[in-house]
Amino acid sequence: MYALADLFDLPPIGRLHLERTQRIQAVIRPGAQTPQSSTSTAADYCLAHHALEGAESAARVGDAATFDWYVAHPDAGATTNSVPTAVGARMVVAPTLAYLPRSAISETPYYVLGPGTEPAQPHLRSLAADAYGSAARAGFGDLLAAHAVVLCLLRTKSLGETLDSWTISRLPGTVFMDHVDDPVVLARDLIHEAGHNWLNDALAATACKISDAAHFYSPWKQTMRPAFGFLHACWAFPLTMLFTAHALNSSAGDLHRFLTAYLEQQRSLLAGTATDHARALKLIRDDGLRDRLAAAHHQALAL
Repeated sequence: MYALADLFDLPPIGRLHLERTQRIQAVIRPGAQTPQSSTSTAADYCLAHHALEGAESAARVGDAATFDWYVAHPDAGATTNSVPTAVGARMVVAPTLAYLPRSAISETPYYVLGPGTEPAQPHLRSLAADAYGSAARAGFGDLLAAHAVVLCLLRTKSLGETLDSWTISRLPGTVFMDHVDDPVVLARDLIHEAGHNWLNDALAATACKISDAAHFYSPWKQTMRPAFGFLHACWAFPLTMLFTAHALNSSAGDLHRFLTAYLEQQRSLLAGTATDHARALKLIRDDGLRDRLAAAHHQALAL
């Protein structure tokens, strides 16, 4: 059985981050020496994808000035605008959702760091720093350190309203989310989205290709889903349950009631996946990855 901190320590992911970052830098800066970095390998990996996306977009429209900016800023400018947190420097932005692009690279809106990027307002940066701290105290520091490097805060909502959040595979380590003015709720959702980024990297790093032929019933979507989406849900939601159970110990009032209701709801939904999850795990050929997915699911079921 894995301890919580050990769930996220999958060595192939670190190798994936290093190798892909080096390949991206070789594409953007062919023949140039790899620049010295002041950030972690995981942060470099995340920011390199922003630089690649921005440079490619600039090249497609013949914007030489913007292309040259990305060549000169392999960190996409994040280092000078980052926010110190318990898990390292994070880039926190608050773009207007209506202005975010949609294109063939993503079914959902997305944002790429660039020369015009401005950090989020001070109160949002403070909220984010507190959220990262809350997650780290609950044992999720390593997860967020490597898989939630860029945080795009979108719509401000009230506690109890539906909060939308997502990631896109072209920008690993970046999360997009609505938020309420509470760091614990933001920490919960950061963990959920970072979990998706972790699993995408884990599947790539271990060369696990999941067959599209197998489908399983998802109680969250109330429909049959391919094994890939089903396994993602059965990993990300248990992580939020484990965090919520920890957070309940120090919450009170409306927040305590909100978290209690959330945990009860997730217990009921997760219970219905027990049999199918065991079947779906057989599609994961890497022992270390399969064991981690099973451990998180088992620990959440035991709450």
